Amino acid sequence: MATVCVLLLAACGQSYEETKRMTRESRKAAWRKDSAALKVAVMPTLDCLPLFVAEHYQLFDTVNGGVRLKMYMSQMDCDTALERGRVEGSMTDLVRAMRIASRGTALRTTAVTAAHWQLVTNRTARVRQLKQLDDKMVAMTRFSATDLLTNLVVDSVKLDKDRVFKVQINDINIRMLMLQNNEMDALWLPEPLATMARQLKNPVVYDTRKEDIQLGVMVFRDKEMERKERAHQLELLMKAYHQACDSINKYGVRKYKGIVVERCKVKQVVADSLPDHLTYTHAKAPSHQDSLMVKKFLEKAKR
Repeated sequence: MATVCVLLLAACGQSYEETKRMTRESRKAAWRKDSAALKVAVMPTLDCLPLFVAEHYQLFDTVNGGVRLKMYMSQMDCDTALERGRVEGSMTDLVRAMRIASRGTALRTTAVTAAHWQLVTNRTARVRQLKQLDDKMVAMTRFSATDLLTNLVVDSVKLDKDRVFKVQINDINIRMLMLQNNEMDALWLPEPLATMARQLKNPVVYDTRKEDIQLGVMVFRDKEMERKERAHQLELLMKAYHQACDSINKYGVRKYKGIVVERCKVKQVVADSLPDHLTYTHAKAPSHQDSLMVKKFLEKAKR
């Protein structure tokens, strides 16, 4: 009987060691695959929809390392991952991208995206016009498109900047919760959260789609893209991105509402009400006008 127990224990020991070895090997294999892949930081927003569609329908190349989309809840987290080399690319905005470049990380802008923002006010705050933002709190992200846009709307109605209080709330889901809990007077939201806010009867006092402003961009670490294999991966990624853009433009955003529900974590009723006229363009550089506006904003912010 004792001999049987010893044999059983020995077998168990071998099984445990084998399991540990396999676990180590699987971790190494996963690391190698992740390292070889072209990693892109994304957020649960509609500007990232072409990438979500491309991944869902397996448009990304799988032979040359493939593409990995890394989800973050705030632009700050996307940018941190980009600067620290955890990802090679990011869906961001022109303000963030130019600021990162000014800090020493050279970036390659591959596309202007469909990103846009709406300034939503709390329905209990009784703010229906921009001039009523006086003595109100606005949720935004410092040194980002929403920071620039806040200055833009304040200047447009000649309000005292010291009387409009910028509150840095980076996580867009937390912004949404603050709106629902009546903790913020106004806040910048991208889609699909902007649609959710409108469904809750919160007014929209500014919409970048109605202005000639395109601040969303897709960028990649330039040093990485100088490598032949990374450049090839980027070429294949952009091919898939363009295919997805064409498909969304042809069939409309709501055709892909199932993907929006899955990736953006919103309810079906929100996806059903999304604006269906969003246009996704192929790769192009930011306009001179937008680049100059961002440059002036960042220069002024340094003072």
